[in-house]
Amino acid sequence: MTVRAVVKGVGHYLPTRVVENAEFESTLDTTDEWIRTRSGIERRHFAAEGETTSMMGAEAAKNALIDAGLTVADIDAVIVATSTPDLTFPSVATMVQNELGMRHGFAFDVQAVCAGFIFALSNANAQIVSGQAKRILVIGAETFSRIMDWEDRGTCVLFGDGAGALVLEAQEGTGTSADRGILSTDLNSDGSYREMLFVDGGVSTTGTCGKLRMQGNALFRQAVQKLASTAETALDRAGIAPQDVDWVVPHQANIRIIEGTAKKLGLPMEKVVVTVQDHGNTSAASIPLAMSVGKARGQIKQGDLCVAEAIGGGLAWGAVVLRW
Repeated sequence: MTVRAVVKGVGHYLPTRVVENAEFESTLDTTDEWIRTRSGIERRHFAAEGETTSMMGAEAAKNALIDAGLTVADIDAVIVATSTPDLTFPSVATMVQNELGMRHGFAFDVQAVCAGFIFALSNANAQIVSGQAKRILVIGAETFSRIMDWEDRGTCVLFGDGAGALVLEAQEGTGTSADRGILSTDLNSDGSYREMLFVDGGVSTTGTCGKLRMQGNALFRQAVQKLASTAETALDRAGIAPQDVDWVVPHQANIRIIEGTAKKLGLPMEKVVVTVQDHGNTSAASIPLAMSVGKARGQIKQGDLCVAEAIGGGLAWGAVVLRW
């Protein structure tokens, strides 16, 4: 018998405040056209005062449980991918666990910036395959608006806030690529690229949360190559050819990166779930958010073969192949 971690439910949450590109024109040397042309972003959501990463993560989790037809009593663990926690500690995952009224199991955070959800999915898959847990809530949640330098037009217009969640459930499979569930994963990191994307503050350095800093052009060049490579590796491990993929669900950072990666994989944009225009870059939340929106749109259906890939600060990057 082969145990697979199967997507049982999906959900998301977005703050109510929608910020159109035009809002930045009064404070920055930028325009709606400039932002759209360089990123594909048209709008994003910003958390309200007092609205936290854990609050958004809990709401996404509740929606995923509804979609799965389950209650919190059915969940064994909570894993949250985030780089913008409510507090230095405890973990966002334990706060979500508490908000859900969950008094059993275990909860912890994963930090791999924009690649965080891929790393969290891989970890959850290992927990399920090993028998450590039967059902896991895997959440990506971010409030990147809290670490923006609002005078840096190259970064502050790109990011947004939100959360997405999946419920993974252990199910029996045949051990072939026809199984539902996670079929393969690929994880990578290289700390020598740190200066390309980082936050200039922290507990043991400045004692502050800091602001996001990014070398956009250099990161773009690394992103397309590394995203295509990790997706190809994960597909090869699953014994699947790129042309057999139904949907690419990429990290929603920049439409040009998304298009470049699809081109390297030899896949048309019609097979790519794109939400960057409405949400901006929501870091670790972007893939589960796109999965939830993609299912709601009627794009992703049960049995569809999906490859999700992401790259973030570290640099850290990876991919997951799963059959929905």
